[in-house]
This record gives sequence, structure tokens and C-alpha cells, in this order.
Amino acid sequence: MSFKPARRPHFFYTTSPLPCPYVPGRTERKVVTELAGVSAETLHDRLSRGGFRRSHNIAYAPVCPNCNACVPIRIRAQEFGPDRTQRRIERRNADLLVQEMPPRATAEQYGLFQVYQLARHGDGDMSSMSFYDYRAMVEDTPIETSMVEFRLPGGRLVGACLADRLEDGVSAVYSFFDTDLPQRSLGTYAIIWLVRRAVELRLENVYLGYWVEESRKMSYKAKFNPSEVLRGGQWRAFGEPAGHLPGLVSQIA
Repeated sequence: MSFKPARRPHFFYTTSPLPCPYVPGRTERKVVTELAGVSAETLHDRLSRGGFRRSHNIAYAPVCPNCNACVPIRIRAQEFGPDRTQRRIERRNADLLVQEMPPRATAEQYGLFQVYQLARHGDGDMSSMSFYDYRAMVEDTPIETSMVEFRLPGGRLVGACLADRLEDGVSAVYSFFDTDLPQRSLGTYAIIWLVRRAVELRLENVYLGYWVEESRKMSYKAKFNPSEVLRGGQWRAFGEPAGHLPGLVSQIA
């Protein structure tokens, strides 16, 4: 007689209300769960398809009362067609040296991270992160993760992107770059590079997190075509009617 090991119960928790970082005057709540053990990769894949994001060893999704502003969005990598501006950005950055590396934090990365935070998110919590906080963000991962570095021909680091590998794609966890090089549009180029990498790996999607129509900081995510958003429990082409929007937890049940 053979025995199957007992299935480990999985718990989800709801965070306390906090001010919304995207829409002024609104309140944010999240549902979170731990990613750990031998099932971490499988769970992460499933949750990502259901609209969750990863931070350290935690997966989370917004469950804000009376608000559905945060919409999960992903690029269909195999069908991606850059527009004129994106083609120009890709050509402009063709000279960059790009390395996909293990998730290891360095002082060089942290220096660029600090400058980026002060320039773009000086009033946010991440602007006060210590090197040890940054290292935890990069290295505390229970799944396959890489750090993509972008360097000028002379070797100077000008951009970096922390990315997770999924069964059906790549998830852009966090990116930062030299804001003194606006002509390069390094944030956009990092996404284009991830799309090209997904195509090489024969993966279908590049997950960009949440698109918030009311947030100017999120507007860039809607400029990659074709893309899909998670609405009504289904991934739909960007621009389709929203329909009914159930909670994200029910979408992965």
C-alpha cells in the first residue's frame, strides 16, 4: 500500500488599509500569500496567470473595496509589433551591452537604484531602502529569477531589470535606470529587450504588473502591442469591454 503525503494547506491573508500609491485619495488593500517549498514555482505560475505579482517570497494582488483600477497587463511576445517610436528606441540602444545574470545585488546596482528612486519616486517608501533592503529585494526569491544589466560600451551601468521566469513567459518585477539619459528611453528599452528574450525562449508573454488608467506613471504599459489585460477572470485583448470584475483570488480557484 502506498501513501500520498498530506497536502500542505495554503493560506491567504489580507493586509491593513494603506493610502493608494497610484490614485490620490483612495485606500489600498492587498491579499498576500507565501511562496515557499517545492511547490513555489508552480504556485507562482498559477498566481501570475491570475493577476498576482511577486515581492521577495510573497505573492500579492490588490483587493481594494469598490475599486478595480489596478488591471493586470501582459504583452503577447510572439506577436509583438513595435511602433515607430519603439523601433527608434531599439535602434538607439543597439550599442548597449546586456547581460542576464543570477539575482545578486551589487553596490553598483544599488547606487543606480538610489539615484533612480530620488529622481522618480523621492516621496515613496523605496527611496529610503538601505543596501540590505535592496539585497533582500533582489536575492530573496524562491523561484527562477535573473538580473538583467544594461551597460554603455565603456562599461558604465545605466539600467537594470529584475525578472522572473514563468512557465508561459517572463515577469518584469522591477526595473530602474539612469534618468540623465532621457534620449535613450531606457525603461521602454528594458521592456522591449524582455520581449525579444521571451521570443528567443519561445515563451508567450511578458507580464508588466498592473496598469492603472488614472495614473500617468503607468501609461507606458499600454503602448506595447498586442497586449492583454485580465478582466472578468479572463485575459482579453487590450481595449475590449471590461464586463464583470470578480476578485483576483476567485480567478485562481
